Amino acid sequence: MRKIFGIGETIYDILFRQGQPVAAVPGGSVFNGLISLGRTGLDCTFITEIGADLVGQNILNFMRENGINTDYVSCYQGKKTAISLAFLDENNDAHYSFYKDYPNNCLDFEMPFIQENDIVAFGAYFALNPVLKDKVRPFLNYAKQQGAILYYDLNFRDNHAHEVDSLRDTFKENFAIADIVRGSHEDFINVYGHDDCGRIYDEISEYCPRFICTRGKEGVLVIDDGKEYSFRSHPIIPVSTIGAGDNFNAGILYGFVRDNIRKENLDNLSQDDWSRLIGYGIEFGTEACMSTSNYVSADFAKRYKISR
Repeated sequence: MRKIFGIGETIYDILFRQGQPVAAVPGGSVFNGLISLGRTGLDCTFITEIGADLVGQNILNFMRENGINTDYVSCYQGKKTAISLAFLDENNDAHYSFYKDYPNNCLDFEMPFIQENDIVAFGAYFALNPVLKDKVRPFLNYAKQQGAILYYDLNFRDNHAHEVDSLRDTFKENFAIADIVRGSHEDFINVYGHDDCGRIYDEISEYCPRFICTRGKEGVLVIDDGKEYSFRSHPIIPVSTIGAGDNFNAGILYGFVRDNIRKENLDNLSQDDWSRLIGYGIEFGTEACMSTSNYVSADFAKRYKISR
């Protein structure tokens, strides 16, 4: 079976509603999607960092219980695993405060064995952070050289918006190495100051021809080599939107494996191909919104199970 690799942060999310804690779950943008994919039976490996503390050990156990290979997790002695406080507003959208205790420029890991048509997911500030660039960039370059499909999710939050000008070149590098670029309309507002998808695609298409914009209840827009496709979201009342985009990504990657879409197929994806892929993304993202968990439920994953 093709393998899925993710590289990104691992964090422990504590959720608050009306000032009171209501849930606490392991999280992280790439992490959330990989947990859902592991639950469907896919072969997933995560490259990340945690503290050598009780929270970190619990997260390691959680990853293993959900089928994630943890051989490439950096565990820092004497450091605490990152924590986020996620405050849910009246729409159950989250506003964050982050607390981290990691040394700069660590993330020591051996390169995993990647084969042609394996899939690599990366994104968020982890893929932009200047102190991690010398660790993340060689891995992405290696994956590209091996013929993997690289999926980039901007996931660029407003707490880093003040850094956007200094990160422009890194954004472009990420676009150039990616086979697919995905972002929410909020991400694009934080990066470009607007969410006009046509104008944004004109810039990104210089580097990557496949672009996905998720727009919440307004649906999903795909632009592939200049061809536009629109898809509707499911009308729901979410319990939490924290894992929505992460699990949308998981659905897309699940579709690549389920429908056997390989690197050589990317230049010839039809409207029907995109309809199936986005359909998986919407199903996974919708499911994740229906609880305070950051991932799809075990019952949902069972219906999408793929045997190794």
